[in-house]
Amino acid sequence: MSNPDIGELVRYLAHNLVDAKDEVKVALVEERTASVYELEVAEDDLGKVIGRAGKTARAIRTVVNAVAPRGRKRTLVEILE
Repeated sequence: MSNPDIGELVRYLAHNLVDAKDEVKVALVEERTASVYELEVAEDDLGKVIGRAGKTARAIRTVVNAVAPRGRKRTLVEILE
């Protein structure tokens, strides 16, 4: 799976969790040691993406890490507030 597919995966997962679907934004930031996908949602939907005690956010990160290509770079998902 290539990098754009991972961005689409993050967008798809978030899109199905939130009410304001048009405000879901995913940006890829390439760092030296990691590919960071920054997820931004409407302020009212932030709790839905993070979940109780961060369980939903952890689940999103687990799915992304399961499909991320193995290599030198880590793949991270950050939820922007």
